[in-house]
Amino acid sequence: MIETLAPVPDNQCFGCGGGNAHGLRLSFELDREQRQVQGRFRIGAEFQGSQGILHGGIIALLLDEAMGKLTRLHGVRAVTAELAVEYLRPIHAEEEIAIRAQETAQDGRNLHFAAEIQNDQGKLLARGRGRFVVIGMR
Repeated sequence: MIETLAPVPDNQCFGCGGGNAHGLRLSFELDREQRQVQGRFRIGAEFQGSQGILHGGIIALLLDEAMGKLTRLHGVRAVTAELAVEYLRPIHAEEEIAIRAQETAQDGRNLHFAAEIQNDQGKLLARGRGRFVVIGMR
């Protein structure tokens, strides 16, 4: 079953909140059967770092947001404890990208995830690993 994780209007999160006028308002799809999250985005020039290239902090945010959505598989609220990002190729601010995240392990309150960003040609642009700590139930 695929579930759309649309921005919630009263959520102020910069990445996924619908109530943040300056945010990205990211929407993802959660595939419970495959235990993964995915999304397709064109972020835009207002989030560039070097001319025409998406800012590295925004790339980290995209990976973090995708991995964070996987906590829904467990019905918990969790926060990012560790985030590692590998920037493999420049991501052009105006290009469409695909993000996919999946669970890699669980160790007590620690949830471990991995995510990657690809372009339309399937080239791997960035990847990340994250450890999220459960702080409560949803």
